[in-house]
Amino acid sequence: MANTPQSEKRARQSEARFAVNKARRSRIRTFLRKVEEAIASGDQAAAAEALKVAQPELARGVTKGVLHKNTVARKMSRLAGRVKALKV
Repeated sequence: MANTPQSEKRARQSEARFAVNKARRSRIRTFLRKVEEAIASGDQAAAAEALKVAQPELARGVTKGVLHKNTVARKMSRLAGRVKALKV
């Protein structure tokens, strides 16, 4: 339990930040799920469109400090490779 006014405020700020970050992570996961579903369906055009929409969301997660930049780079690269492989 917080003992000082400063620590009480930091606890409030932490809770608020946690709620915002949780919402951002959830939103990013939703976009990733849409890409995964499009890949699973085998529709290359739909998968490419879903990836195109998901990329700015992932990048925003980096700028907001929700995800590490290398994590996002790896996810985007792997998804792009899987979408490209659907052409075959």
